[in-house]
Amino acid sequence: MPLRPSTPLRSLLRSLVLAFGMGAAALAAQAQDNTIVLYNAQHESLTQAWVDGFTRDTGIKVKVRNGGDADLANQIVQEGAASPADVFLTENSPGMALVYNAGLLAPLDAATLAQVQPDYRPDHGKWVGIAARSTVFVYRKTKFTRDSLPKSMLDLADPAWKGRYGAAPAGADFQAIVSGLLQLKGEAATAAFLKGLKDNVVPFRGNSVAMKATNDGTVDAALIYHYYYFGDMLKNGENTEKLGVHYFRNQDPGAFVSVSGGGVLASSKHPAEAQALVKWITGKGGQEVLRSGRSFEYAVGVNAASNKNLVPLAELQAPKVDMSKLNTLKTTELMLKAGLL
Repeated sequence: MPLRPSTPLRSLLRSLVLAFGMGAAALAAQAQDNTIVLYNAQHESLTQAWVDGFTRDTGIKVKVRNGGDADLANQIVQEGAASPADVFLTENSPGMALVYNAGLLAPLDAATLAQVQPDYRPDHGKWVGIAARSTVFVYRKTKFTRDSLPKSMLDLADPAWKGRYGAAPAGADFQAIVSGLLQLKGEAATAAFLKGLKDNVVPFRGNSVAMKATNDGTVDAALIYHYYYFGDMLKNGENTEKLGVHYFRNQDPGAFVSVSGGGVLASSKHPAEAQALVKWITGKGGQEVLRSGRSFEYAVGVNAASNKNLVPLAELQAPKVDMSKLNTLKTTELMLKAGLL
């Protein structure tokens, strides 16, 4: 007859089995929890559409934390390797460049990079363009003829424009435009433009506010990103009915195209799932959201179509800017010195 453990020993063995079983179950549950954390500085509605589509197609859940480009970029830098973020999305590329320069981004999968047009992804491959937006000059039609519109964004520093146009210089959008100018024309030309801007511009808190003020007649024009105009015009036209839209073209700094970025944190606890999200956004599903949705941002995927109401990217004659080298710190320094921040 086989030996049987004593009653106390049987109780001890049963307790160990139960304890081990509970630990294994907990570990299994943890392994199955593939929820990723997304630090999002893109427009909340656009990112939510991306997240919903991604989760629907992959089953991977995404927890979104929203904020501004600079705020989230600086938060990631401060958190370092302890950051809970798996993925970072920006409206403009300077915030992404800040995180890249801190050495906190992982290389993206080659298949993801190949999905995006070369002009909209940096060569180093540690982040990639996910959408784009163009600088435009919206104006009250009754105040301008075609010949009286500015030929260059730099013309807006002339005293003749004093009090005539608005912008949102404190916002990340405008600071990205200035970063592009800095790379294209250098520090002296940028400082001169900012001095004229300080003297002439009517500041507003946001692109949409500046556009509304133009439509209302508070100012004659505004320097903004294109999608504010198209979004309002195709929604109800309440703040665009009296406006025209002017593209600077000719590789002018005012034809700057800003690239929204997506990257995976090197410290991600779910790197495969994080890579999958960026790949989905830059692929057919994510770029289709841009074509068919109401964000009116440009698609940047290879062979991806943008919303039919937009002037094609290829026709904007945008200047060539190395998005990975936009200088956030120098831009901020110059704008502070000019009294714009």
